[in-house]
Amino acid sequence: MSEPLVFLNGRFVPASQAHVAIYDAGVVFGATVTEMTRTFRQRLWRLADHLDRLYRSLKYLRLDLGLTRDQLTEFSEELVAHNARLCDRDDELGLVHFVTAGEYDTYAAGLGQSARATPTVCAHTFPLPFERWAASMRDGAHVVTPSIRHVPPQCYDPKVKYRSRLHYYLAEQEARLVDPEALALLLDLHGNVTETNAANFLIARRGTIFSPTTVNTLPGISRAMVKELAADLEIPFVERDLQVYDVVNADEALLCSTSFCLMPVTRINGIAIGNGRPGPIVRRLLAAWSAAVGVDIAAQIEAGAQRRTRSTA
Repeated sequence: MSEPLVFLNGRFVPASQAHVAIYDAGVVFGATVTEMTRTFRQRLWRLADHLDRLYRSLKYLRLDLGLTRDQLTEFSEELVAHNARLCDRDDELGLVHFVTAGEYDTYAAGLGQSARATPTVCAHTFPLPFERWAASMRDGAHVVTPSIRHVPPQCYDPKVKYRSRLHYYLAEQEARLVDPEALALLLDLHGNVTETNAANFLIARRGTIFSPTTVNTLPGISRAMVKELAADLEIPFVERDLQVYDVVNADEALLCSTSFCLMPVTRINGIAIGNGRPGPIVRRLLAAWSAAVGVDIAAQIEAGAQRRTRSTA
């Protein structure tokens, strides 16, 4: 049986043969930028937006991909088309791009020698794990604010989507000591709410959606989609600093991410948000998003979770 392909340094290779060198800058320094795009009906959604952001990140890191945007688009679509044929027709794929600063001749190059000029370029796919999201989509996710703080923008700009994520790893470990099912919602150095390791965080109060500013958060593609849908639904969308106090006293809260699109959040640090149930603004946004992509997102996640459960029983 054919296996999924990976696009690695200009070639399509079987996933089992795709490897990154141990002296790669992505391993040695965590010098990696990345994007994750998903499919609807096994067709890529907003790939252009994700690649635009990838190329902006590459420019910020002074990396030349060696591929035009049109070439990377073509390779990405070819990769997804091949790998989708190996999946159940009801599955959806996540497409990951990552680019590192390249390989060192030896680990000692980290003492001052430069990496080779050619970055390591990879794109690969995975089936979206609906079973991980179904319960939170029904009942709401939980977040915990750990002591670990977000990397300040004085270190590197959060508009870059990067993989230097030790702070997120430590934050998740700490959050799960409080609530094993919780996600870590990081604060900045001033106590303002930022984001989780994979999603933007928003609240709603008195019919208005409030978002943290992008001074300390990634301007997410899905966050932009929420902003567009809110305008269509005539729901005000305001960017400002938010503190835990604001979240505790919100009517609703939600996460937005390319992978699951929208997810209600019903508890923070063990305290119920609103009535502790998914609220009407989240439901309106999710219905509008589903209409825009031609897929009932919540129903797809639920059906996918049940299908995976049956297949592993």
